[in-house]
Amino acid sequence: MAQSLTQLYAENRSLIFGHRGAKADAPMNTLPAFELALKQDADGIELDVHLSQDGYPVIIHDFTVDLTTDGNGRAADMPLAELKELDAGSWFGEAFRGVRIPTLDEVFAAVGDKLAINVEIKSNSRRTTGCEQVVADRIRHFGLQSSVIVSSFDPLALRRFRRIMPDVPIGFLYDRDTPRWLHPLMFGLKHEARHPHYTMIDTEFMAWAKTRGYRVNTWTVNEVEQARKLRELGVDILISDHPGVIRKALYG
Repeated sequence: MAQSLTQLYAENRSLIFGHRGAKADAPMNTLPAFELALKQDADGIELDVHLSQDGYPVIIHDFTVDLTTDGNGRAADMPLAELKELDAGSWFGEAFRGVRIPTLDEVFAAVGDKLAINVEIKSNSRRTTGCEQVVADRIRHFGLQSSVIVSSFDPLALRRFRRIMPDVPIGFLYDRDTPRWLHPLMFGLKHEARHPHYTMIDTEFMAWAKTRGYRVNTWTVNEVEQARKLRELGVDILISDHPGVIRKALYG
């Protein structure tokens, strides 16, 4: 069984998560990418979840399938059967031709007992699609409450998830382009982590976060020297396209 996040944090080091899996070496958000992150000794993976038209949690970054499959259109407008017909691997390389968009269940079944998992809920609407409830149901079904953290750029999605599943930690994602009006929507919402872009992290930020009890999990850390600086600052999780490279550079 995967170590819990509490156990991993207790190791007192910067943890390494594969960004959409080992994204530099396999097609992002696919089972080969997640399994490769495991082989590269990542502590965990980060992935993005949307709901299909018929309510299945599918793993894809964009709201459309255009960039990473041979199809086009919004993932939310397609039933799972249609999404499963798409080739989600050949855009990356011929060796991955025929790789399919996975469901959250398929990822949990493949690596949920081996890796911690950061589930990012994709949301661009004030109204829920029901994604928060489905994600909570799947986490509970697989018994992964202790090894999953849920994040989102959308504070409303985080609020909805927290009401449904208060025993799973949540983290607020943001970067320099995040609209300022979104930040106050986190006020009064108990959350365990902050997920800023790495360029926003310095000594002052870390002091601010730690005095408030936040874990600091950052993305997308691909340069070894930057990873070393962030480790020295005490960042909790480094999310990288190159988890194997960063892991080896920091810990041998």
